[in-house]
Amino acid sequence: MPKYLLHVNYIGEGIKGLLAEGGSSRKAAAEAAASSVGGSLESMYFAFGETDCYVIADMPSQHAATALLLMLNSSGRVQIKTTVLIAPEDVDAAVKLSPSYRAPGQ
Repeated sequence: MPKYLLHVNYIGEGIKGLLAEGGSSRKAAAEAAASSVGGSLESMYFAFGETDCYVIADMPSQHAATALLLMLNSSGRVQIKTTVLIAPEDVDAAVKLSPSYRAPGQ
């Protein structure tokens, strides 16, 4: 199942909601959201710095991930940057391929 790393920042009313509900409540909400599209949470950590929260989620498809992220971002209470994670075995398979490419100017 494809894995995604979500870089979550709480904004506006989202910050107020986090303060009122706490971290465990937000984890439960994230688990329910992922489950609603057939996915699951592997882990969720709050952090100091430019990102408020990191989530690793398993999604059954790119379509499911896209639907979930569109819904989350449309709330106006979080802003999410997404990184697709690639397993070592997928890299092994990729390096066995032989793509062809002509660089500009060659």
